[in-house]
Amino acid sequence: MNKVDNEIMLIAQEECAEVVQAISKVFRFGFDSEHNGVKNSEHLSEEVGDLLCMIELLIRNKLVDANAVEYARRAKMDKLSKWSSIV
Repeated sequence: MNKVDNEIMLIAQEECAEVVQAISKVFRFGFDSEHNGVKNSEHLSEEVGDLLCMIELLIRNKLVDANAVEYARRAKMDKLSKWSSIV
């Protein structure tokens, strides 16, 4: 792996952790709770956006296969529609 690919992977990893943390704050304090003037819902949206950016870079730099990602996304949606009430 080259330096750029390594940095993309590292930042993507960090963004995953930040999404986890933002979701934890929502569970603990609610969507509308604020920290430093920012609602937890807004913070979660920002972190998800950051993660989506990194996912785009993972695909763009061919660190993951776009077709495989799309296939996995659809397969997960199918599983959720079968085994969950959220879809």
